[in-house]
Amino acid sequence: MTNWHSITKEEALRELDSALTGLTKKEAAKRQRKYGFNLLETKKKTPLFLRFISQFKDFMILTLIFAALVSFFVSFLHGELDFVEPAIIILIITLNAVLGVLQESKAEKSLEALQKMSAPAALVMREGVIENIDAKELVPGDIIYLETGHFVPADARLLTAVNLKIDEASLTGESHPIEKDSDTVLKENILPAERINMVAATGIVTYGRGTAMVTATGMHTEVGHIARLIMEDETPMTPLQKRLAATGKVLGIAALIICIIIFLIGILKNRPIFEMFMTAVSLAVAAIPEGLPAIVTIMLSLGVQRMAKKNAVIRKLPAVETLGSATVICSDKTGTLTQNKMTVTEICSSKGKEAPDGSTGKLLLTLASLCNDAILQTSGKRKHQTVSATGEPTENALIMAAYQVGLNKPQLDLLHPRIYEIPFDSARKQMTTIHRLPDGGYRQITKGAFDILLSECTNVYRGNRDTPITHTLREQLIRLNEGMTAKALRVIAVAYKDYSADSSFPARLKNNNGTQKDRTARLEQGLTLAGLIGMIDPPRPEVREAVLTCQMAGITPVMITGDHVSTACAIAKELGILTKESSMAELRAAEITSGHSTYNSSIPQAMTGAELSQITQEELVERIKNYRVFARVSPEHKVRIVKALQARGEVVAMTGDGVNDAPALKAADIGCAMGITGTDVAKNAADMILTDDNFATIVAAVKEGRGIYDNIKKAVHFLLSCNIGEILTIFVAIIFGLPSPLIAVQLLWVNLVTDSLPAISLGVDPPDKDIMKKKPNSPDKGMFSDGLTVKIITEGILIGSLALLAFIIGIRFFDSAALPGDLTRNSRTVELAALTTPYIGRTMAFAVLSLSQLFHSFNMRSEHSITKIGLFTNIKLVLSFIVCAFLQVIVISVKPLADIFKVVPLTPAQWSIVLVLSFLPIVVVELQKSKRNK
Repeated sequence: MTNWHSITKEEALRELDSALTGLTKKEAAKRQRKYGFNLLETKKKTPLFLRFISQFKDFMILTLIFAALVSFFVSFLHGELDFVEPAIIILIITLNAVLGVLQESKAEKSLEALQKMSAPAALVMREGVIENIDAKELVPGDIIYLETGHFVPADARLLTAVNLKIDEASLTGESHPIEKDSDTVLKENILPAERINMVAATGIVTYGRGTAMVTATGMHTEVGHIARLIMEDETPMTPLQKRLAATGKVLGIAALIICIIIFLIGILKNRPIFEMFMTAVSLAVAAIPEGLPAIVTIMLSLGVQRMAKKNAVIRKLPAVETLGSATVICSDKTGTLTQNKMTVTEICSSKGKEAPDGSTGKLLLTLASLCNDAILQTSGKRKHQTVSATGEPTENALIMAAYQVGLNKPQLDLLHPRIYEIPFDSARKQMTTIHRLPDGGYRQITKGAFDILLSECTNVYRGNRDTPITHTLREQLIRLNEGMTAKALRVIAVAYKDYSADSSFPARLKNNNGTQKDRTARLEQGLTLAGLIGMIDPPRPEVREAVLTCQMAGITPVMITGDHVSTACAIAKELGILTKESSMAELRAAEITSGHSTYNSSIPQAMTGAELSQITQEELVERIKNYRVFARVSPEHKVRIVKALQARGEVVAMTGDGVNDAPALKAADIGCAMGITGTDVAKNAADMILTDDNFATIVAAVKEGRGIYDNIKKAVHFLLSCNIGEILTIFVAIIFGLPSPLIAVQLLWVNLVTDSLPAISLGVDPPDKDIMKKKPNSPDKGMFSDGLTVKIITEGILIGSLALLAFIIGIRFFDSAALPGDLTRNSRTVELAALTTPYIGRTMAFAVLSLSQLFHSFNMRSEHSITKIGLFTNIKLVLSFIVCAFLQVIVISVKPLADIFKVVPLTPAQWSIVLVLSFLPIVVVELQKSKRNK
């Protein structure tokens, strides 16, 4: 085994037969067949058979199986081998198990598909071209590019390292990032944590950049050797599922108590013990919504699939529920609210506006292109050649603007090679590079935020000479900058400093005296300001409507950006986020004039990061309701903003794309990472990934989240009201001394028909048209708030009453000749006849109980009338109704099936009564809706 850290990078390239231009695609495919995918082994999936068997672990299912066996042995002891009822029970249990396995498989496949969509990516050189591929496609010998914010996708030997620091805490336990050096050759027996010329899979690039050659993938990496399966995501139960499971237990205990009472009452009324036992057990199984967690899982997974098609990839299922409760969406401006297509529109020197192709304009664009990490790429033939830039949007705009005036970045880099750099970071808000000039001298170029860079400049460029910055000139430059930002331009200041051809200068750069911060501070001072470059990133056309939708839905959109406050306010005003831009400085001036505080003004305001730093967290919590724009903020500010909003009871969605956004994404109730511009760290910290980096996608996801939550409530409402109806049907009949309206096998059939297809079909119901006109779901409200408990009980009473009414009509008017004696008499002969003989009353009750629940499923769809929302807007529910109703009719009408379920065929007159009674839930609930909506 090669010790890659103990050989030079040139030897490492030869060892793996690789080159700086990367592998060919043919060679990469060959190596992938040899080494396999760059993936850690995951836990083996549970075999299908074991998953099927696990469906029978439920206590109530085991009880039912026991009941089936008891039924068989009792009939055997009586000399009657009655296989029918036990066989039906086992068949229904098996069908339930099959449904459970199918639901689990569907949910699992949905989550696997989403994990693939959010899988880590890698920048790799193949055949001299940089490609963005799935990290799992990497093979030993690949040349990879490492940039700030990226995960290290495999173990690799460094080839270049520019101020590169890697956080390898997940592997080594080191709490601080490790500074890397590609030129170092180490001893063979050195520990992994000390291998500064290597990078290890799962590390995070926290600073700088570099290139490396992959030396190990998958289980051959250091992480693989110690079986650290940190890439594997477990899917825990969501809070909603936990609440429903707890609710199910409560309902289960209540149902068991009722069933025991029914059983005891039946015994006291001299009913056959075995029949009452079977009825009680079947009723318990029918009453307990044991399938509810599985139905919720399938609803969530289907909803997540729909959201993925709309560019919102949900990484954590609880985010679906939280989305429906979101009250504030904190969004970055660039790329999310805007198109992320920065274009240079204005160039200014200290004298004013300059032409891009003029001498000053070209100087500025040359400097901005050199102090730039974007890559200019050309493709196609000469006549049809296209030019594009790959990199950060601002830097892309600068090199594209330079290209349009004849300045080609690759050529500029050859003429002025870079020898040193200090990468951009959010704290300094600037970037510095140093280049060797053709005459042997050196030029330092610094570009960044105007307000920070101006404080580091002592001179300003004026044609062929540098002029000291006086107070008047400084004020002039500030007004120039404000004039550009007032036009919603993003302004980049560019400065430089020249050094003579001193051979000791490069050595001084590598001098380790002092901290990195001190060395940076020494370099970035005494500069000459060359000028300002203004660019604009236009708002996305769909965002304004999305902002309006948010406001109608009771959701407050908030812009949080690193841009200048004037730029941020101009864009916010255009999008409707801000109606009147004002800063805290203006508010303070108003306080002095008026003599009282204006912080509680109802007009939303803007705040800068500097202003934010001057107030305490308690003050921010008090005043944050007045602000809609936060500009020039740091990542630490974002966390403060999120926590202040949460302290006021808001449910916060937060967008982010950088490494430093990860704390804010984690702190938010819903972290939304950018799929295009987002770093791997941000994506890993987020609950949701926006694959199109679009604010409108968040709003669409909120709508979908609300719809999913509503659909789950519909399914719970439907199942529990039906289950209560089934319990009351049996309970009331036994209490009043009537024969049992339904036998065990009939109860199980009703449960199977109503708890499967209709409930799942409600899960795919499209959201109400006015769902975004309602207030967000309050996280403090339980599942059964807003009168849902009362509705469930009253509707359950209605369904049970209709089934009992059908039963009484049947035995009074159609079974009087068939049944001996007066049914009001407590006669054991009558009871036995009622329990063992198929008759019309029981058949009608059986039909009404099932069909009324199928009709009732349409009531669940909306608070509005069925005629208003449209019968066929959920075609799956219509098909479920048709299929289940057809099965119910077949069971009653086909003689062999009727014998199994102990029912008799009904006449047209009897079917008419059944249909009228079954349809009544629609009529009653429609009347209630019309009364409520008046």
